[in-house]
Amino acid sequence: MAITTLKDLLDAGVHFGTNSSLWHPRNEPNIYGKRGGIHIIDIRATARGLVQAYHYAAKLAKGNKTILFVGTKRQSKEVIRDSARAVGMPFVSERWLGGTLTNFETIRSAIRRLDEIEARRARPEYIRESKKVQARDGREVKRILRNLEGVRTMAKLPDAMFVVDAKYEITAIKEAQRMGIPVIALIDSDTDPAAVNLAIPGNDDGIRSIQVVTKVIVDGIQKGRADSVAPAVASA
Repeated sequence: MAITTLKDLLDAGVHFGTNSSLWHPRNEPNIYGKRGGIHIIDIRATARGLVQAYHYAAKLAKGNKTILFVGTKRQSKEVIRDSARAVGMPFVSERWLGGTLTNFETIRSAIRRLDEIEARRARPEYIRESKKVQARDGREVKRILRNLEGVRTMAKLPDAMFVVDAKYEITAIKEAQRMGIPVIALIDSDTDPAAVNLAIPGNDDGIRSIQVVTKVIVDGIQKGRADSVAPAVASA
């Protein structure tokens, strides 16, 4: 089965880049041409990036590795959240907190605090707490969940990161680089492909484009997990 087709990419508008005046020179090999002041991305380059990303995601998943999904801008947050949940991967879809990777122990401390509050609220005697205490705990839970819900089960640093719009998520990418975490990213024509380990040239603003690219990562993860189960089934 094909990982994707050029028709799927065209239908999703993956080939629409940014304003030609904003392009990044290192992206020139990935640009097909220009139309109406907008760069047209070579979808053959997109397809090559997607094939590489698919097999890399499959390899990681087969080894039971973790991929952190990141996409906090309006067009990507829902896709990132739903896709990551579908394959049980951690995600950041609301706001990237500085130190999520470089100060991971502090993030884990906040999550432990969340666990403590929720455990206390679940006890029958909690109903006797004052309304002030209950309101305070409710606000704290809401705040922690808003920022950290997607990484709540991430007990260690991820093995890789998938990002929608490397330019927008530059803080996350810099943290990943500092920690030696490889980055797969959907990058538009205004972004330096050398900023990430595996670049997928394509429209990082269109929802349909984001969906079709993210689906390839999800499919790769599912393929890797299926492959890890197959040998065990065959030998049973």
